[in-house]
Amino acid sequence: MKLLDGKYVSQKLKQQIAIDAYEVAKVLGRKPHLVAILVGDDGASETYVASKIKNCEQVGFTSTFHRYEANVSEEELLVKIEEINQDASIDGLLVQLPLPKHISADKVIQKIAPEKDVDGFHPVNLGKMQCNLPTYIPATPYGVLLMLEAYQIDTVGKHCVIIGRSNIVGSPMSVLMARDAYPGNCTVTICHSKTQDIKKITLDADILIVAVGKKHIVTADMIKVGAVVIDVGMNREPSTKTKSGYKLYGDVDFDQVAPKCSWITPVPGGVGLMTIVGLLKNTLAAAKGNIGSSIDSIRL
Repeated sequence: MKLLDGKYVSQKLKQQIAIDAYEVAKVLGRKPHLVAILVGDDGASETYVASKIKNCEQVGFTSTFHRYEANVSEEELLVKIEEINQDASIDGLLVQLPLPKHISADKVIQKIAPEKDVDGFHPVNLGKMQCNLPTYIPATPYGVLLMLEAYQIDTVGKHCVIIGRSNIVGSPMSVLMARDAYPGNCTVTICHSKTQDIKKITLDADILIVAVGKKHIVTADMIKVGAVVIDVGMNREPSTKTKSGYKLYGDVDFDQVAPKCSWITPVPGGVGLMTIVGLLKNTLAAAKGNIGSSIDSIRL
């Protein structure tokens, strides 16, 4: 078993992003600029946004943070998004999900200008991705692709099984892994809550990508020997043994599954760090005014 080390790969990629950001800033007369909006006080969301802002600073981006109370009206939030859409000094905008129940996530996502949608969630960008046109790839699937490429994982002709069908991870991941590109050219199966006998399907997976949000839903008896396992899950549980007061667990029971794998991502230290890299690369592309889905070649 070998680790797909998100910490190592993300550091390598951020070094190059910082170099590119410096060159872009010389041309633009300003640094690439990302705005993050957080609604409410969800602990996990606060952690994610803080990490994104910290990483922006590390690579030489400008970051702006707007925080709203959980009772902010949908209209007020949409007005702010439109204001950001019209601001030429801002390259990228993300609204951290989930949102309070009285605010429609679909309305919010569709309100963001596609050219500033560096999370890659807007229907226009998802449609372009489906057609293999230049666009922003959703940050988490983008991070997974970058990880697979960094470690030169063979994907051609492989059976890729994806557990989870969200528009954020599972659905775009299936499109990307099936496309005629590298990473890609897989035969793809999507499993979800209504799939019967998931174990039978996962046992046939050469590459298993899990994005459900349920602790240790994937166990050793579901994995064939030599599989590549990508764990997108980030499940927080209170803990008195950590400084943060919580501990992160993946969707995969790492300790039991890892011995059967050829490659596996840890949690933490895997896909989460790569998601941020995907966001940074999309923001850099937005600053360049050259939106691209091509993945830079990485040499490790």
